[in-house]
Formats: sequence, structure tokens, C-alpha cells
Amino acid sequence: MKRHFIFIFLLVVCISANGFAQSSTDVNKDVDRTAVYEQVVKEGYGTPKIYKALGNAHYFEGNYTDAKKWFEKLFESETLEDPMLKFRYKQTLKALKLDPANNTYLNPTMAGSN
Repeated sequence: MKRHFIFIFLLVVCISANGFAQSSTDVNKDVDRTAVYEQVVKEGYGTPKIYKALGNAHYFEGNYTDAKKWFEKLFESETLEDPMLKFRYKQTLKALKLDPANNTYLNPTMAGSN
């Protein structure tokens, strides 16, 4: 009988400890990274890595106007050959009902024709 009591006590302690560990708050969970990155850019510390993160974040949130802005900022800051970024940018343009065929970032040969 004493063994059962010890076993049940240990089981309750383990379940309680597990529940407490899962309910502890993660301080980074409630931070809006997009707002933080935009504040960093506003303060003049924008980098291609931040532009990429902002473009992707807005793209996945469905904020295509903002995604376009940050993707273009990224393309202006460095030459990219990443097909996934170009695909997302093209999809962003389509969502905004803009023609990707006449875009200088997707068609670098058009840059000299303007």
C-alpha cells in the first residue's frame, strides 16, 4: 500500500511539473518581429537580411502592398538569384494585379530600356 502511495505521489508531482513547464510564458512569443524590424529600418539600420525578413513576413500575412515595398527594397540593395524570393515577389505582384512581365526586378534587361 505504501508503494502505491509513493507511486501516485510521484505521478502527481511529475504531471504538475510538466504542466507548469508548459504554461510558463515565453517572452518572445508576444513580440511582433515585423514591428521591431520596421522600427530598426526607420532608425536607419536596414540591411538586406531585414528587408528579406520583412518581405517574407508581410507576404505570408497577406499584406501584399507592404511585401512589395520590402521585396523591392531588398532587390535594390543587392542582386538576388534566389528563385523562391522571386517567386514570392511575382505572386505579390499578381495579388496586387500588377503585371510581372513588365517588372524591372524580375526582368533585369528592362532596367536599361527605361
